[in-house]
Amino acid sequence: MNTSSVRNFLTGLQDRIVAALERLEGSPFRRDTWQRAGGNAVAAGPESGGGDSRIIEDGNLFERGVVGFSHVLGARLPPSASAARAELAGRGFEAMGVSLVLHPCNPYVPTVHLNVRFFIATKEGEAPVFWFGGGMDLTPYYGFEEDCAHFHRCCKSALDSFGPEYHPRFKRWCDEYFFLRHRNEPRGIGGIFFDDLNAPGFDTSFALVQSVGEHFLPAYVPIVERRRHLPYGERERDFQAYRRGRYVEFNLVYDRGTLFGLQSGGRTESILMSLPPLVKWRYDWKPRAGSAEERLYTEFLPPHDWA
Repeated sequence: MNTSSVRNFLTGLQDRIVAALERLEGSPFRRDTWQRAGGNAVAAGPESGGGDSRIIEDGNLFERGVVGFSHVLGARLPPSASAARAELAGRGFEAMGVSLVLHPCNPYVPTVHLNVRFFIATKEGEAPVFWFGGGMDLTPYYGFEEDCAHFHRCCKSALDSFGPEYHPRFKRWCDEYFFLRHRNEPRGIGGIFFDDLNAPGFDTSFALVQSVGEHFLPAYVPIVERRRHLPYGERERDFQAYRRGRYVEFNLVYDRGTLFGLQSGGRTESILMSLPPLVKWRYDWKPRAGSAEERLYTEFLPPHDWA
């Protein structure tokens, strides 16, 4: 098990994605490197490590875009990481990953999320336990069938060479995971999501994660290029801000990565930097019948076999 090869891939992936996004944006991302020794001892024991956050705000294309790498070590896994695997509770851990969220200015360009991560849980006198996780998903505000189909086909392509069972399983997992139970509605149109991946062995699991990461730009950039210059007005921006509220609700209530970061005494700015800068909530609002906003709910958010 070569953990340095995982770190090298993740930092290289971050560099490649940021370079491509800077070309789209036309200006550089701000870079914030950080180191930390010690953490929230109540939550997870002393923790160390650091990361590299790349951020843009108030850009021409992205209202906020973040591509973060982190590599942290801790004395005890937080509850969010061991909830599904009770036998790992109390172990030390090493975790590294790249997490990305892009919130475009234009409401016709969808928000997108990518995460690829690697964990090792350790215990004295026992063999370490490793697993990979990640995925990518799309959150449009105005639906376009060709965009949805393109994104899902790229997700499928990332997994096809590893066996026909992976894409249906990871797509269904994504549909179920990115779902706001208190609203009874999906966050977006899904993609792929997986966690606790180790059964194929280290090499195959790592290769699958690499494939997912490398398929992100082909999945998202063509959609951006098709939609970034579409004209919009206050109505579209207002609906975008309203739907962004669902994004915030999911991240703060359900997202395992957010919970892991907060429970492990992580760096707050790096954990919450993926939230959109402008959001609105309304009381019991409903879209107008027959509108493009209603079509998002009736034609795009329900799970489809887009690929």
